[in-house]
Amino acid sequence: MKKFTALLLALTLLAGLAACGGAPSGDPTPAASPAGSAEPAETPGAAVASGVEDGVLTVAMECAYAPYNWAQADDSNGAVPIKDSSEYANGYDVMMAKKLCEANGWALEIVRLDWDSLIPAVQTGLVDAVIAGQSMTPERMEQVDFAGPYLYATIVCLTLKDGAFASAKGISDLAGGTATSQLGTIWYDTCLPQVKDAKIQPAAETAPAMLMALATKTVDFVCTDMPTAQGAVAVYPEMTILDFSGGGDDFAVSESDVNIGISLMKGNAILLDALNNVLSAMTADDFNVLMAEATEIQPSNG
Repeated sequence: MKKFTALLLALTLLAGLAACGGAPSGDPTPAASPAGSAEPAETPGAAVASGVEDGVLTVAMECAYAPYNWAQADDSNGAVPIKDSSEYANGYDVMMAKKLCEANGWALEIVRLDWDSLIPAVQTGLVDAVIAGQSMTPERMEQVDFAGPYLYATIVCLTLKDGAFASAKGISDLAGGTATSQLGTIWYDTCLPQVKDAKIQPAAETAPAMLMALATKTVDFVCTDMPTAQGAVAVYPEMTILDFSGGGDDFAVSESDVNIGISLMKGNAILLDALNNVLSAMTADDFNVLMAEATEIQPSNG
């Protein structure tokens, strides 16, 4: 088991440095020793312990980002206990973590952390990996290493079926609308500013809060990725997805923005190779089938 309490202070100090949708600013903070190790913090050139020497892969996620991950009251549909909680985690990220553990003979431990605490958790060794729908951006790669991709996610918008923007065919048709997205994501930082004269509201702290802003008509539309949007319309049938991909009037994003990966401590080559050995044998269709399963079983309050 990882020594959760021993590293909590370090995590708190680092929490402000990172945002899960946009990499932490500044230079990487030197990593603390991997949990369970008596060694001092890593120095340049020193080997990084895999973190799974004890046979347990400790994975952090929000448990509040359906269909990627959510919390539920029981272990139905293969849900996994959340550490230090009476709840269970499920969703695409949990399903993928289980596949990775099964392939490598590890037990799986899920830790629930806030969105902006995930990267610091990897940097300090509090957890072995983050599987939480993170884009593999160059900025974030300065802070952590990435296994994957383990999903490819198209950028889309959500609006209300009876709203003024329901018939939008491209981002130019969203001009002048009121919008938001989740804090610290490429959706908010990169995509929304591309909409001409958009009235961009403060970012939502969580994906559920983002969706609630649309459901209550606080905004005209939100920007997110396809899996999140598909999960949303399953819960909010009054919403519709605006997918501009394949046309000339779409958001300008890089491949790294839509490649979703698993973040690890810098230099953790052993774990990186172990995860990539499994992921490299999977196709985009494999990922999409698993995401469809997650969307199908997500709870209405997920």
